[in-house]
Amino acid sequence: MSKPKSLKKNFIMNAILTMSSFIFPMITFPYVSRILLADGTGKVQFATSLISYFTMFSQLGVPTYGIRAVAGVRDDKEKLSRTVQELLILRAVTTALAYAAFFVILLTVPRLREERLLYLIMSANTFLSFIGMEWLYKGLEHYSYITIRQLIVKFLSLILMFALVHQKADYVVYGAIAVFAGAASNIFNFIHARHYVSMKPVGHYNVRRHIRPVLVFFAMSCATMIYTHLDTVMLGFMTTDTDVGYYGAAVKIKTLLVSIVTSLGTVLLPRASYYVKQGKMEEFRRVTSKALRFAILLSAPMSLYFMIFARYGIRLLSGNGYDGAIVPMIIIMPTLLLIGMSNITGMQILVPTGREKVVLYSEIAGAVVDVIINALLIPGMKSSGAAIGTLVAEAVVLFVQYRALRPEVRPILGEIRYASFLPAMGLGVLASVWTVFVDFGPGEMGAFLTLLASAVCFFGVYLGFLLLTKEPLATEIVFGTLKSIRQKLSRRKQ
Repeated sequence: MSKPKSLKKNFIMNAILTMSSFIFPMITFPYVSRILLADGTGKVQFATSLISYFTMFSQLGVPTYGIRAVAGVRDDKEKLSRTVQELLILRAVTTALAYAAFFVILLTVPRLREERLLYLIMSANTFLSFIGMEWLYKGLEHYSYITIRQLIVKFLSLILMFALVHQKADYVVYGAIAVFAGAASNIFNFIHARHYVSMKPVGHYNVRRHIRPVLVFFAMSCATMIYTHLDTVMLGFMTTDTDVGYYGAAVKIKTLLVSIVTSLGTVLLPRASYYVKQGKMEEFRRVTSKALRFAILLSAPMSLYFMIFARYGIRLLSGNGYDGAIVPMIIIMPTLLLIGMSNITGMQILVPTGREKVVLYSEIAGAVVDVIINALLIPGMKSSGAAIGTLVAEAVVLFVQYRALRPEVRPILGEIRYASFLPAMGLGVLASVWTVFVDFGPGEMGAFLTLLASAVCFFGVYLGFLLLTKEPLATEIVFGTLKSIRQKLSRRKQ
């Protein structure tokens, strides 16, 4: 029986991975957005969103279901190998079908034929996701390996971006590098997998046992994809590439921040599934309670901060030519809190306990609402209308999940020290808002200095007040981390 990995170590490694995902676009997007402009980045954003549908079909819910399936049999190599091979067989079939549909659409839709090379390059994501088996490593909780190889690939991508993207016509090159940055490490995943599972046929396959749960997760992926990507696709067909570029700039910042907010939740799915499988329900409730409180304490102030300083965030990342993205960003920022909570209630509580159908219903409801609002608002409000659709959709998803989990979630929400939490955010605003009225200089450097000064003041005061009022979770995290560092330093001295 393998020893469970340290949740703290998993969180640290996943946080490093998350920060790398944050830093890479922070460095590259300001560069490419100024060269390709909103029109060029809009083309790549539209292609990315469209290809994501084919990738989603080829995945068939395996990325999430696979984590749970692997976590349940990770202590038996033969069962683990058989499970992995069965899921690969299933994915080989769906990937072939996805490519068949892609080539039919590529040859028949005029807009896609005009940018055939771009779409062919972006479609590599679909194949690379097939061989990547990220679900295997997450199910085994091997976050150190995931983090290290991602850092290497992102560093190489950074070099390629500055070496090859020099003019507006290089948007195809930018798309190719984006594919490399996001999925090239999947090649190493496939090669490295032999250290954990046997790739020789083990026989006695029962692929059929995975079909029903996989289809539920696939339906969840479809619903999620609708309200996370359909807004971009609808913008592309109903407005212009420039509007897509504006919206893409706002969504890119939101996506980066969401990855930070959900960093702890990401490492909990395999551990939560393992606890449920082993019948350790008290441990399961302990980690999920802490995760939900952590998500709220982190995502609420981040949402508020980036609503107030949206103008500077957009100008730093995209430049002055993207002022059309400021309002969409303000509208979409509250989704950090909504997604932070629904990530825990859905993927870390409902899924490990076998209630994924509730997650499916919540995402279907969100998708339906998103389509309706997009159809009504995009023609008149363009990117702002798409942002409203996404905001309302995320609220609907959380509401449906909360209704199903109300007896379990309400006590957790009651443990939050609102007398510390809410005043801490208010004081953070008062401590940082003065930076808006100070001239830190023109251009991106001025925006950077404004964000730096305001972030130090806002989050410094926020965390300081939580510690001063002895908010339990904040105190445990900060002082527990300091204690751990001191212990490691003392061991090294010995």
